[in-house]
Amino acid sequence: MTQRVDLATVMDRLAIDEVVTGYAVAVDDGDWAAYRALFTGAGRADYSSAGGIEGPAGQVADWLAETMRLFPVRQHLIVNRLIRLEDVCGSPGDRAEVRADFLNPMRLAGDEFDGTVTAPNFVAAGRYAFALARTHDGWRLTRVTVHEKWRHVSA
Repeated sequence: MTQRVDLATVMDRLAIDEVVTGYAVAVDDGDWAAYRALFTGAGRADYSSAGGIEGPAGQVADWLAETMRLFPVRQHLIVNRLIRLEDVCGSPGDRAEVRADFLNPMRLAGDEFDGTVTAPNFVAAGRYAFALARTHDGWRLTRVTVHEKWRHVSA
């Protein structure tokens, strides 16, 4: 492998990592325009394992915007990122897959929520499967699938 190919691979990995981080930040901040911008035009998201919906990214963003109102405090932690770049004869291709674990502590809003106590009382965890494609605007998500493994709700 040449240094040029090695550098291109490193740059792709950094760009892909930025997309995954941008995903977490957009959901946590409720920035649904930023969420939509992370996807290709045909991008899809699947939250069905967590009791949500599956569909086009724009439709899922609308659903998330409504659903996340139940969780005024939230923080995604996305770890153990395993990035697999498409290999085209020893060079990076235009497709990638990322498998990453998540821990998502949130504060479930309720009648007793006054905004002063922000400690999480709902935690979900599992694994994301991200599929990405290189576009003229950079790496974008073609699919996000949530595989929720567990959740915990406390009083």
